[in-house]
Amino acid sequence: MKPGDATSGDGVGHGVAVEARGLEKSYRDGAARIRVLTGIDLTLAPGELTAIVGPSGCGKSTLLQLLGTLDRPDAGEVSIGGRRVDHLGAGDLARFRNQTIGFVFQFHQLLPDFDAVENVMMPARIARLGVAAAAKRARELLEHVGLADRLDHHPSQLSGGERQRVAICRALIMSPALLLADEPTGNLDPASAEQVFQLFLRLQAAHGTTAVMVTHNPVLAGRCGRVLTLDGGRLSPRVDIQNGS
Repeated sequence: MKPGDATSGDGVGHGVAVEARGLEKSYRDGAARIRVLTGIDLTLAPGELTAIVGPSGCGKSTLLQLLGTLDRPDAGEVSIGGRRVDHLGAGDLARFRNQTIGFVFQFHQLLPDFDAVENVMMPARIARLGVAAAAKRARELLEHVGLADRLDHHPSQLSGGERQRVAICRALIMSPALLLADEPTGNLDPASAEQVFQLFLRLQAAHGTTAVMVTHNPVLAGRCGRVLTLDGGRLSPRVDIQNGS
């Protein structure tokens, strides 16, 4: 599967190398300026699954937004697939994001007035792909994750775990080279969280996608290929999973 090809079958996709150098990000709080990230360096190999853990408010989501081009760093640079993206114009950036990056959030962010198939189709429709091909791909993905009997259900008719499965399908419909997940199981009960995480692992491996998952759960993080901890605005190369630090 090639990034951006929503009509591909279930073949293995291709991950992408990601490199961040010297990322800095601050936010203003009244008269004060709060430094969140201070010189972040990060390299991801194609197809690698990396977990990022750390205390609440340490900047994990901010880092994910910078890697996903949803926000721009105050300093530093981000390259995805060898292409520097932090200085792209708005139009080029939106096209690149749509074709290359998939997002899964803690709160599914599904559109309440659309059914499961229509929600999954949305990135493909934004990319102006054909309705029939996008719908076919959406149905295939939903059936693949066990939602064949929920295709015409709206978010309010789905359980929390089912909503996250729909959200994962939406993130994958453009066969992205990079998948970013921000606390994808954080709003679920333990059983649903385990099901969603297992699905995330299985689909990431099957699609060969480079993936970064932010999580507060050290046990889930420890099942990823690599674990990094973010604290004090900086990344450390490993974390003690057993102690949950």
